[in-house]
Amino acid sequence: HVISANGTQNVDDKWGSDAPDATFMQFNQIEGQTTNALHVRQVLRGKRTGLLYVVRWPKSTKDLRAGLAAFDYTYDTLRIIHRYKRMAMYEAVMGKLNLEIDDDMKFSNGITAVFYAILNGARSVIITGIDPQSSGHVYNNSNLKRLHAGTDGQILQTLIARGYPLFTADIDVSNRIG
Repeated sequence: HVISANGTQNVDDKWGSDAPDATFMQFNQIEGQTTNALHVRQVLRGKRTGLLYVVRWPKSTKDLRAGLAAFDYTYDTLRIIHRYKRMAMYEAVMGKLNLEIDDDMKFSNGITAVFYAILNGARSVIITGIDPQSSGHVYNNSNLKRLHAGTDGQILQTLIARGYPLFTADIDVSNRIG
């Protein structure tokens, strides 16, 4: 199965995939006006996914559907992951609570996708595009700082140390994270 986060599904075309099986998208990507949100909507315009999880959406489902329709992003199934569900996923995999009170505790939607795969019994999880040491995103050239880079790196190292079947397609990440 292919799982994407935010605008990363723009690389699916290179893999010959019509659409990811699941996508995790941060709430701000739907209506936000940040550089990153604008780029996400641009690369996802007219695309689709199977199961769409919108993380921490603060409004009604009707507003969410309208926001997605505004950039012609479609899905087979739509779900919202509230803060407590994301915290529960973290706790189930990591064995401790993470309240995500500040940027130092927050983790990326890519890591949320890794937790999802593990919790759904994936025999192996192969990541690409999650590089805690990088800046920027694969779907734009704005080179924006990753606010959750330190937390993502710590989580990946912990998962590897605990023997989770985690692999990467990125040589640099493999060398840095182990």
